[in-house]
Amino acid sequence: MTSLPVTGRCLCGAVRFEIVEAPLSAGYCHCTRCQRRTGAAASAQARLPKDALRITAGEDHVRTWQPEQGFAKLFCGTCGSALFSHDPAKEHWAVRLGALDPGHGIRPTFRQRVESACEWEPLPEDGLSRYEGRAPAND
Repeated sequence: MTSLPVTGRCLCGAVRFEIVEAPLSAGYCHCTRCQRRTGAAASAQARLPKDALRITAGEDHVRTWQPEQGFAKLFCGTCGSALFSHDPAKEHWAVRLGALDPGHGIRPTFRQRVESACEWEPLPEDGLSRYEGRAPAND
């Protein structure tokens, strides 16, 4: 990873944020919820400690969808960009790697929920750790 802070934003620029602590881990999630939320085969994201994420502009544009079970999904209410999620207790955050500005250097090291991987896009032989279910917090 490059030096901190790492910055990011939504597509329209209304929401801007920074990561001020190194991520705990980064990986791809292949669950059906991530597939439907992103329209892709997986969601690339970094897990962050509780206080590592700071919204620097546009907090009033951030909207939340809280499923009955699972992590809250936060997105820009103006352009719809998927930005973050957090566990029910807000102890950990996840930031979508695609929302980060270029040059951040964060690289996924695992694939989780591989039991839900799309049949139309086979998992690559990339050497990343694979997990059925959720990956350990510090993979």
